[in-house]
Amino acid sequence: MIPGPLAAHEAGVAPSTIRKWVQLGRLTAAGKAGRAQLFRLEDVFAAERDASRRTAAGMPGVAPA
Repeated sequence: MIPGPLAAHEAGVAPSTIRKWVQLGRLTAAGKAGRAQLFRLEDVFAAERDASRRTAAGMPGVAPA
């Protein structure tokens, strides 16, 4: 598991995008380390693929950074 900012970097999106996906229920934290949320990289990539499909289909979504 990795923290949100690193997950965002690996997926090629802004950290705010990770936070938005969590708010929208498209991504769930797998754990916490102190105050930081931790994510499974495969979950982050799945959320990014879903966002890309939504954007390509003309649906509202959070575009990659």
